[in-house]
Amino acid sequence: VQMVESGGGLVEPGDSLKLTCVASGFDFSLSYMYWFREAPGKDLERVSGLNAEGTIPYYSNSVKGRFTISRNNAQKMLYLQLNSLKTEDTATYYCAKDYVGATRGPGTQVTVSS
Repeated sequence: VQMVESGGGLVEPGDSLKLTCVASGFDFSLSYMYWFREAPGKDLERVSGLNAEGTIPYYSNSVKGRFTISRNNAQKMLYLQLNSLKTEDTATYYCAKDYVGATRGPGTQVTVSS
């Protein structure tokens, strides 16, 4: 199982980013997928999830209404669109196929700062 996240960067409050996760080593099209984030000094937070069909998303209260999860099963890719970014969204973002994030990749850094 391997995940590779990309798309992070340094942005200003209110900006947008789109994160991408490329998955391999398992049957992506049958797997529920998650996005997590970890901010300095804080626990790993599960921010979003999406069922295998891509029809039932989950969002934590901290990102609901601002982030959108999607997937492309043919390309084994998971996405997270981040809109209206806030400084408190600064974190390393990871994708994973398990509920606790044990299968997460190296992550991509998102820094929101003015």
